[in-house]
Amino acid sequence: MSDQLDMDFGHELIDHGTSDDYYTPPFIFEALGVQFDLDVSAPPGGVPWVPATRSLSIIDDGLTTDWLGRVWCNPPYSNVTPWAKKLILHNNGIALVQMAKSAWFNLVWEKASGALVLPPNIKFVKSDGTSAPIFMPVILFSFNDDNRNVLINSGLGSVR
Repeated sequence: MSDQLDMDFGHELIDHGTSDDYYTPPFIFEALGVQFDLDVSAPPGGVPWVPATRSLSIIDDGLTTDWLGRVWCNPPYSNVTPWAKKLILHNNGIALVQMAKSAWFNLVWEKASGALVLPPNIKFVKSDGTSAPIFMPVILFSFNDDNRNVLINSGLGSVR
């Protein structure tokens, strides 16, 4: 598999020069097979392959904007805590986060309706279209029973 993804973005993803500029690979959304109402932590203009009706960027401030409907949350891994807390309160969505020895991770583990550990060799999409692994394992968490069923039916792995 090439490190260059074969896709036309339609617009350029922005590289903010941080370790947070990694985007969920398209195969995750193909496997999930659902439409999200909102991508709460997207680059300006959104990510072309994220099936979300609306996306919020740093400009929109997804932490202060109201979340409506089913949300997709791949938050900045440098500061997951406020995103995790907001998703727990919203209780309708799926998050992709790193495994961590932290209070927020324990809280999410306890409050999520489902958890699915992704393979360790997963590669994320960088803003230039190349793919790259990250150094930590990642996990999908669901919030509410409908979203837990999405994880179960995805074929991506076992759901607790």
